Amino acid sequence: MVVGSMVGAGVFSLPSRFAQETGVAGALIAWAVAGTGMLMLAFVFQTLAVRRPDLDAGVYAYAKAGFGEYLGFFSAFGYWASACVGNVTYWVLIMSTIGAIAPSLGDGDTVLSVVLSSVGLWLFFLLISRGVKEAAAINRIVTIAKVVPIIVFVVLALFYFEPRVFADNFAGADYAGSLFNQVKGTMLATVFVFLGVEGASVYSRHARRREDVGRATVLGFLSVFAIFASVTIVSYGIMPMSEIAELRQPSMAGVLEHAVGTWGEVFVSVGLIVSVLGAYLAWTLMAAEVLFVAAKDDDMPRFLKRSTAADVPVPALVMSTLLSQLFLIVTLFSDDAFNFALDLTSALTLIPFLLAAAFAVRIALARGPRGQGEGGEAERLGDRGGNRNGELLVAALATIYTAFLLYAAGLKFLLVSFIIYAPATVLFVMARREQGRRLFSPHELVVLAVSVAGAVLGIVALTLGWISL
Repeated sequence: MVVGSMVGAGVFSLPSRFAQETGVAGALIAWAVAGTGMLMLAFVFQTLAVRRPDLDAGVYAYAKAGFGEYLGFFSAFGYWASACVGNVTYWVLIMSTIGAIAPSLGDGDTVLSVVLSSVGLWLFFLLISRGVKEAAAINRIVTIAKVVPIIVFVVLALFYFEPRVFADNFAGADYAGSLFNQVKGTMLATVFVFLGVEGASVYSRHARRREDVGRATVLGFLSVFAIFASVTIVSYGIMPMSEIAELRQPSMAGVLEHAVGTWGEVFVSVGLIVSVLGAYLAWTLMAAEVLFVAAKDDDMPRFLKRSTAADVPVPALVMSTLLSQLFLIVTLFSDDAFNFALDLTSALTLIPFLLAAAFAVRIALARGPRGQGEGGEAERLGDRGGNRNGELLVAALATIYTAFLLYAAGLKFLLVSFIIYAPATVLFVMARREQGRRLFSPHELVVLAVSVAGAVLGIVALTLGWISL
């Protein structure tokens, strides 16, 4: 469900985001790196779904099983926070789209746009609180409806494709910098558009067969990769990249308008609104599910495990809506509301992804060369046969790729992530106190100290202007 929702949500913003960073050559390399890395992650989630069928809410559960409760908590919180911040990008996109005919909405970052977005945010809360099944049925409808504009865009862009323009865009504009910097600059954008590839593992408690979870993950990735890469590359054959970079969001509408006229912009804009509303619905469900399952495992305060007769975890849903509301307000203070929310969404997912990939490495290392368990460690981590060497290679590549993404994110988003992560420890403390347990073990105190130090440094950097939103 979530993979389908992501198709068409982030894609509408890709042309200008890529053109701001790279030319055709850099884009091709970036997609090759991102495609390979994310495919390795997809294989990791597929393997973990089979190796550890006892673990639900995948991303969070894998971190906890492999590295302890506190890092598992951080993984759950980071993944949840990324979903909430990601939802902010959708409202910014909607308001920016309507802003083309209503200037008072600007690029989705004016006071009026935030007020209207807030109204929509709470209306969706009321819709979802009526029942998960009802909301999911609506999501299936919009998933089908929104794919049409994307396919039409690709077909029309190929029809109006100009080889000369494409060739001029190949090396990139002067502002793009070196090829390495071009590729590095697009990494967070590629993470954002691939978010959802792990979605099946989060809902694994609802799956009839664990094999279906892994299959859905890989098939979802391949479909998303084909669509997103196509939209980006064909846009370079329509307009000079410097002009694409200046397009307002949704930039895909501006590209199609340049090719076919005003009706193209209208067509894409309508498709975006349908797409984004569907994505918002799915990710709100996702966010609530992560908090709910973490609370059931006693890693979040017990009030978050409450749900209605319709299977709606309302307290978790309220928390998710409140965090999205907070970041909607934060966009008023950002120089570029959409790109800031997009990059922060991606940065917040990197720790959960890194821990999941590293857990897969641990499982592979704990098993014998022929896939047989070697003692208590293998039995504890999970050993159900299979190709040990192949799984180790995939997990290692996924870990290296995710570590590279942390480097590509840069110091700014690392510090901002710490500002978000550190205060979340209050929820962890609440859960431990409810259970009458010691608050922190010695190694957990080290993690706490690092997160607090990072948060303090991040606040100082923002205050002194070393970094900005």
